[in-house]
Formats: sequence, C-alpha cells, structure tokens
Amino acid sequence: MDRTITRKSFLKAAGAGAAGAALFGSSVAAGARYKSYLPEGGSRMNVILVIIDSLRRDHVGAYGNRWIKTPNLDALAKESLVFSRPYPESLPTICARRAIHTGTRTWPFRDWHPVRGEGYMPWGWEPIPDGQTTLAEVLKQNGFVNALISDTDHLFKPFYNFHQGFDVFEWVRGQEKDRYKPAWTVSRQEMSKYLLKGNKFRVHDTIQQFLANTAAHRDETDWFAAKVFGGAADLLEGLREKQPFFLVVDNYDPHEPWAPPKEYVDLYDDSYHGPEPIEPDYAPSDYLTEAELKRMRALYSGETSHVDRWLGHFLNKADDLGVLDNSLLILLSDHGHCLGEHGYVGKPYNALYPELTDTVFLIRHPEGRGRGRKSDYYASTHDVAPTILSAVDVAVPGQMQGTDLSPILEGREPKQKRDHFTLGYDAYVWARDERYLIHGRYDGTQMQLYDVKEDPEQRHNLAGRHPDIVRRMFHDYVLKDAGGPLPHYA
Repeated sequence: MDRTITRKSFLKAAGAGAAGAALFGSSVAAGARYKSYLPEGGSRMNVILVIIDSLRRDHVGAYGNRWIKTPNLDALAKESLVFSRPYPESLPTICARRAIHTGTRTWPFRDWHPVRGEGYMPWGWEPIPDGQTTLAEVLKQNGFVNALISDTDHLFKPFYNFHQGFDVFEWVRGQEKDRYKPAWTVSRQEMSKYLLKGNKFRVHDTIQQFLANTAAHRDETDWFAAKVFGGAADLLEGLREKQPFFLVVDNYDPHEPWAPPKEYVDLYDDSYHGPEPIEPDYAPSDYLTEAELKRMRALYSGETSHVDRWLGHFLNKADDLGVLDNSLLILLSDHGHCLGEHGYVGKPYNALYPELTDTVFLIRHPEGRGRGRKSDYYASTHDVAPTILSAVDVAVPGQMQGTDLSPILEGREPKQKRDHFTLGYDAYVWARDERYLIHGRYDGTQMQLYDVKEDPEQRHNLAGRHPDIVRRMFHDYVLKDAGGPLPHYA
C-alpha cells in the first residue's frame, strides 16, 4: 500500500472506536501480576480456544506481513508464544476440527466412509468417530462448563457431532451455503454483480444462497465475524460466574464468500469496477483477469482485517471482565487459501503450497509463560487437546496422539521430537523437514520437491533432478507416519 495507517486510526476507521483502541490496555505487563489470580497450582485455569478458518500465516503482521492490517492479532502475538511453522495434520475444515477436538490424527483417512447427505466430501471428511473422546467431554468430566459458538455451518449439520461435550452451543446462521433463507429470492440480475465469466455452477449456487442469507445485513454488527466474536463476548458475562470454563470461538471468516464491509476492502483496493469475485472456483486462476485477481486478494485481505477488528472486540471484553487474568488462550487457523500465487485459487487438493498449508498458532498463558518467544516446533491441530489438558492438570486420554506443547512455554522441549512433519488433503500428501518439502499424490506419483531453505516460496521444483530425495521422503516420512501404504477411495 502507498499509505500507512496506525493501529489506532485503523481501528477508528473500521468502527472499533475507543474500545478497540484500548486492546490489552490493562494486561500488557504479563508476569508476576497474574499469579495472584490463579488457583493454587494453576490447575483450574479457564480455557479459551479461538479457531479462525482459512487464515493465511503470511497475511498476519506478527508473521511478517507489512501491508495487511491485523493489529489485534499482532497485539495478542506479543503476549503469546508464537509458533513459526505450524501446519494442520490434515485439511480442510472438518478434518482439521476433528483433530482439534479429539487430539487424534485424522490422516491417513483409514476406514473413511462418506457421509450420506453431504455434498462436499474430500477424503477424511466425516463426523468424530464413535469411541473417540473429545476435549470438551474430558473437561466436562473434570468440572468445566463448556460453551461453543460458531458460524461454521458444517459443525451443526444433523449428521455431525461436534457439539458433544458442550453445555451450550450456539450456531450463528447464514454462512456460505447454509440453507438459512430461500435462495430463490435472489434474482439472476443481483447474482450477476458477483459472477465472473469462468465461474462454474457450484459458485452460482453458493453465491445465490449467500446473498439470500445476507440480504438483511445493514451495518457492521450484522456481519458474521461481529456476531461470532460479539456473541462470544456476551457469553463471557455468564461464563465468568461458572469458572472454570472452556469456551470455543470458531469463526468461519475469512473463508469465502468474501463480502466484508466496504471500508475494509477500500484499505486494499478502492478503484475496482466490475463483478465482485467473492467466491472462487477451486481451480487454476487463469479464468480471472489481472484486475479480478487483484480484487479477489483485496476482498480476502479486507475480510482478514474485519475478522481482526472483531477479535479485538472479544479480547477487550475478556480483558475488561478480568477473564484474561486466569485463562489460557489458544488461537489457531485450520489452513490457508490460494490467491493465484502458484496459478491456483481456492483450495484445490493438489495445491499444497504455503498459501494453503501455512497456518497461525498462538498460545497466551495468563502468567506470561512463553510471552514474546517463537518456536519452530512443528505444532499442529492434533496438539491442541493434549496441550490444553496438560496445562490445566487433567490426564490426557491414551487415544490422543498429539503432543503436549506446554513444555515449550517453559523453554523446554516437548516429549515428542519432530524432525519432520506430514499432512494429507484428500488424495494428496505433503511432507517437510529442515531442508526439503515434497507434495503429490498418495501413491507417490506427481511429486514435487522444493528446497525450503533456498526457495521458501516453492518456485523451483527439483523433483526431476533429485528423485532419490523424493523417494526417501515419501518412504521415510509419508509411509512411515501413515503406518504403511495409504488407502485409496474411488
């Protein structure tokens, strides 16, 4: 951008006002101050878990971005342990959340059965399997009051069970393809404002439903991030009387469709004329003109800043209520989103590049443990549950395969060493170590190889020059972590 905006002026322009500008005003000095608020031994802290869908690591100031405005995420990062290279153990939405809620790896998707009635079914996309204990259930058995608020509509479909273990679960209606309002009320003329020449029919259907769902939106408080984080702030009023509590705030934006209030988009592009590319095809980006692709990036960036503003509202409320003084707060994203960097937009299965795989992961301890530190440990989604349970001194069930990350808060190493990491997305796999990264199909074909030290943006595929490295990483990392050959689903 050719202009600079201070954090205070940005929040004011975005409508946050004095409350937003006061973020963390009374809780910056982490340290001994917090100890007097914790129960003896710190064993019954509250837990706040914030999940932000589709948030790219490279779009957050705390991770090095210099042009996208995320002042509240940046402020939170300063008070947190920041993981510099977290990755989901699997993706997308439902797969990542299964890992978060159960502490168990979803990949390599063995014994996966598509859900009847579901329209989107990448491998591994299914409810929490019977017999897997959830984080919420364990905490409930140990005296926690649990609440979930989310606009991620997949969680609340009749054939899913992500609400188990929660005393309160609130569904903010209307996101994406949620059959909330009658889609036929939106005319083709209205839809034409958001359709591009190359859009497939799936995009038409999503846009029509989304426009119907949001037709009554008038001011910023009607938008989804405002309702989710605003609703979470309201829940805190009652939860502080029921401590210890476990609150999950699962925010779907900046997932597409991208339609934030205009002032957020104008931060990144205020000169575009044409149909708004709010919903991408999951496909090569060559159906977009340069202007449309630039606008798509501006819409996503505006959505990110909009989410950040309402995250700030929630954090301010938690601070004002004194809740942050005795609450462990973990914030992470489930995956990113392609915006044309490698010739793709959306989340195509084969596009396992940094824009899709690189996520955000922060842990804020009320005593300031780990504050201001960075860790290059390969933190992941299935580490969330064992980390939380260990931090509140609750035994971790044996099913949970993730790593307890809490020793890192003390400057120590976790018990589980990770010299590499692997993940899966439908029929595609990904693996990396300190030097190299591969991704390709589950059977070892179509593999790409990158030197992440010399080429972190993954521009130069070395697979043809070093097939031996590809074979070694596929066998020693992918197949070994998977426990043998990967399953195939037609």
